[in-house]
Amino acid sequence: MKMKKYFPLIYIITIGLLITSCNKLDTKIDTSLTDKNVATNYNTIWSFGYAPYTYLTSGFYSIDNNLFAAVSDEAEQTASTSNTQLFNQGSWNAYNNPDNVYSHHYKAIRAANYFLENSTNYKSFLALNRDTISDRQRQYKLDVQDVAWLRNESHVLRAYYYFDLAKRYGGVPLVKKTLLPTDNTDLPRANFDDIINYVVSEIDAVKDSLQVDWKSFDVSKDGRITKGAALAIKSRALLYAASPLHNPTNDVTKWQKAASAAHDVIALNQYSLANNYQNLFIIDNTVLSPETIWAIRIGASNDLEKKNYPIGTPGGSSGVTPSQNLVSAYEYTGIPDPANPYTNRDPRLGFSIVKNNDSWNGRTIQTWIGGTDAWDKTNTSKTGYYLKKFLNTNLNLVNNQSNLRSWIVFRYGEILLNYAEAMNEAYGPDNDNGWGMTARQAINAVRNRTGVAMPAVIAANQTELRDKIKLERRIELAFEDHRYWDLLRWKDAENVLNQPLKGVKATKNADNSFSYSEYTVEKRVFIAPKMYYYPIPQTEISKSKGIMKQNPEW
Repeated sequence: MKMKKYFPLIYIITIGLLITSCNKLDTKIDTSLTDKNVATNYNTIWSFGYAPYTYLTSGFYSIDNNLFAAVSDEAEQTASTSNTQLFNQGSWNAYNNPDNVYSHHYKAIRAANYFLENSTNYKSFLALNRDTISDRQRQYKLDVQDVAWLRNESHVLRAYYYFDLAKRYGGVPLVKKTLLPTDNTDLPRANFDDIINYVVSEIDAVKDSLQVDWKSFDVSKDGRITKGAALAIKSRALLYAASPLHNPTNDVTKWQKAASAAHDVIALNQYSLANNYQNLFIIDNTVLSPETIWAIRIGASNDLEKKNYPIGTPGGSSGVTPSQNLVSAYEYTGIPDPANPYTNRDPRLGFSIVKNNDSWNGRTIQTWIGGTDAWDKTNTSKTGYYLKKFLNTNLNLVNNQSNLRSWIVFRYGEILLNYAEAMNEAYGPDNDNGWGMTARQAINAVRNRTGVAMPAVIAANQTELRDKIKLERRIELAFEDHRYWDLLRWKDAENVLNQPLKGVKATKNADNSFSYSEYTVEKRVFIAPKMYYYPIPQTEISKSKGIMKQNPEW
């Protein structure tokens, strides 16, 4: 099927008929994989094998069916009724959390558990009513290998979902098997370190038995877990585990493990930085780029453009609009120009954010007071900026034109920054630990990519380089669903997310030049230590009959 070129995994439609809902942790399943149904339809085993993939979600639809960025200091959502305001005003709780993935992720874990438990005899299943000796023997061997890969991928996906739960809720119940209707589901929470240790053990057990590159093996399967994707999950998980929120005593061995995990991805020698930062995130460049480690294929779509093109562009709704807080973080590369604060800046500013007087989509963006896109117009940006990153240019939304889109889950740029951070904390700025790359060299590699070419960082010691790495993550990974979680794991959220969100007002002068002034878009609220973890959904607390303990202060 042609669609399979983009994301074959989301087209497994039978799984909805195979998996049922339940009570408690929602981890039970009452269907079965039997000799009879596999013999009748060989696709059944693949349906179960693909099931854990069907729960993957794109960051393009994180909250309000848009980016998560407006929950952090990166952006503001144009709509005043946005669910992001529950976070930004501190009014979310255990009953109402717009990013509550708890039940969803346990369904995914259940799907992985079920497939692993019920496909142990897959070779026999696949041999039923089949000639494994004649000319069909080759197909049989290919099928056996593919199911073996799917089983290993299920281990990795189970690990991924557990990490995604842990980064939100901290410790959660660790369910390693399919729970039957007769099983006790009133389970206590494992602690955060237990979850991370499980994530690492799952990946380590199968990492050398995963496909290395689906594109070269079978492009129709591209999008499934590879060895690089598994190692990238491990890298991010161990980086979070080493960070101050989860490592209050600053145990250096945790940083060493995180550095080693990032190095394992680098040592594959399989990935490299894209030569065009802006184009990395649009059309099919995302899945074809040597920088992409794992991406979720969306297919042809214009949803993101409809939501985030300026209201002055036909079909646009303004959507997630970047903040002055973020714009101010982009470094100058030369002498600042008071008449134009956007000149001589890090090129990634122009690649990611639309500013006043920019030419974009066939017109000039007018955020100046009285202009088409100004803050005082209905449904225009509240910050004076518009999103550019991820958006395909010049789509005719009136005619419903669309283009390919994929969400990058992991890319090489992140891995280099994971490595830089962990190496700096474990060994300092300039000790490569025998791996051939120091923390300083890793961050400079990201900054020096073709088309960006930012100067090397100047940092005299570990503390100064730490600040530079934090800033680099803020810029390089902007809008990619890292900022909020970085602020949490660094324990910087109480200082940053309590600050007012800023915008800019542009005024057009008589000589057609512009003047700019910052203003407060809204005050933000972050309650520490309460909001460093999500509350466990109250329904789960109530159902557990006192076994499940709520996070502090919720």
